[in-house]
Amino acid sequence: MSWARSHLRSALSLAAVSARGATTEGAARRWLSAWPAPQEPGMEYQDAVRMLNTLQTNANYLEQVKRQRSDPQAQLEAMEVYLTRSGLQVEDLNKLNIIHVTGTKGKGSTCAFTERILRNYGLKTGFFSSPHLVQVRERIRIDGKPISPELFTKHFWRLYHQLEEFKDDSHISMPAYFRFLTLMAFHVFLQEKVDLAVVEVGIGGAYDCTNIIRKPVVCGVSSLGMDHTSLLGDTVEKIAWQKGGIFKPGVPAFTVLQPEGPLAVLRDRAQQTSCPLYLCPPLEALEEGGLPLTLGLEGEHQRSNAALALQLAHCWLEQQDHQDIRELKVSRPSMQWQLPLAPVFHPTSHMRHGLRDTEWPGRTQVLQRGPLTWYLDGAHTTSSVQACVRWYCQSLQRSKLPSGGPEVHVLLFNSTGDRDSAALLKLLQPCQFDYAVFCPNVTEVSSTENADQQNFTVTLDQVLLRCLQHQQHWSCLSERQASPDLLCSPSPEPGRPGSLPLALHPPHSTSTNSLVFSCISHALQWISQGRDPIFQLPSPPRSLLSHPTASNGASILREAAAIHVLVTGSLHLVGGVLKLLEPSLSQ
Repeated sequence: MSWARSHLRSALSLAAVSARGATTEGAARRWLSAWPAPQEPGMEYQDAVRMLNTLQTNANYLEQVKRQRSDPQAQLEAMEVYLTRSGLQVEDLNKLNIIHVTGTKGKGSTCAFTERILRNYGLKTGFFSSPHLVQVRERIRIDGKPISPELFTKHFWRLYHQLEEFKDDSHISMPAYFRFLTLMAFHVFLQEKVDLAVVEVGIGGAYDCTNIIRKPVVCGVSSLGMDHTSLLGDTVEKIAWQKGGIFKPGVPAFTVLQPEGPLAVLRDRAQQTSCPLYLCPPLEALEEGGLPLTLGLEGEHQRSNAALALQLAHCWLEQQDHQDIRELKVSRPSMQWQLPLAPVFHPTSHMRHGLRDTEWPGRTQVLQRGPLTWYLDGAHTTSSVQACVRWYCQSLQRSKLPSGGPEVHVLLFNSTGDRDSAALLKLLQPCQFDYAVFCPNVTEVSSTENADQQNFTVTLDQVLLRCLQHQQHWSCLSERQASPDLLCSPSPEPGRPGSLPLALHPPHSTSTNSLVFSCISHALQWISQGRDPIFQLPSPPRSLLSHPTASNGASILREAAAIHVLVTGSLHLVGGVLKLLEPSLSQ
């Protein structure tokens, strides 16, 4: 074990204790600063990620954010300070030819479509997105691929040491986790000389740290809905105001059809900013008279994202005076919903192939493994869960085998943050799952080796208690469904979690069985029962069958002709599942 690794583990151990209240995080930061910064050649990728993870628990930064909430503009000003300290000026970002995309749902998929289309033109692309599923380097992509561990490590330590030079008693030298990665993405894209960068907003838009971008080439707003309400506002109109904050004077912007209220807010924001805002016609308008467009991402809702991506790519190519675009037949329709409609054109072969070849793991993704079919979708808002349910049910209809046989339907769910898990679970009830399984976004409880999956902002006890609350919501919803006249009151507040798995479904209930497991690995072991040809672990511990629901269910799962598993509610949960089901993603 290297000198750097041993010191990092000691520092991280101290930070973890801080998260449990045994000491202060400020002490951890001071301790980290007490030992000399390691040199690049001796550092490994996981060392870099572990150091990055210490920025998740920067108590001083969290206090600073609370103070800045009354003056959100201060957040952007702080980001510009960090950018300058890192060796860049805001004007340097203009060289990246940025496509800036925000929205509540579908913004990541829109970015993926857009990047793939433009890569088909032979352009060198950069792509910054969040969150990551398996490894943090997925957030920064060159030509569609996550940057290599070596490139991540090199750029991380270069930026870290550069910012450390500005540390003093009155200033915080390091930005928080997401800000650091945003800065790092800008540096990577500039030093790797990409032709363009597709940049996905983190949260909101107006005060998101990506909004230090002053002159993007084009902006996009995907479908709007309710999410991050504690930060963005408690109505979709307030959220639309935040999202419209990425509009810039003279920079064209495109949005998909929105409800009338938020669409009016976007229109007003665009007018105030002197930003030409266009409404995307539906994908059918671009298919008219031509061949149907095939999408690499499943789900009817992806058509809206693809329509927005086509407009973003078309506008970018048009502004760059690309030859292929000058030859397109384009019509510009009249106003609709008090907004000018975006161009209607025949997609080029590059555009068609780009849409067809787009891959975006963890979003309407299906993995067929022997008798098991895994349906993975990181939906975490009411509107995106509704779309997920439609996609899942349609996929089930297509997968029906003539021969039939006993089938088992399993939900694997988790939800984090300030999201209303009861509302999300209610939307999933019509799927009629035989079992509902809940677990934290923790791949393995005992695992300390994989820094990409670490989260220091919450404790294991906290996330397990939340899973128990999910289970209580599900039980209550299921009982109401079975007996509509029955008044269901929440179960008593659970105590400190003991040995797991926990199965607290009321014994008198006739509704769907539910289980809580302490980690994703245990949940997958129980669901798959060794029948997934790739996910093969040693025999599960006896504790996985300690409850009658788990024991009886295991027998049913082992004998089923087909097992359908929907994994949803959190992209981080989907990422942990993918890490185990697709080991190559960790390599």
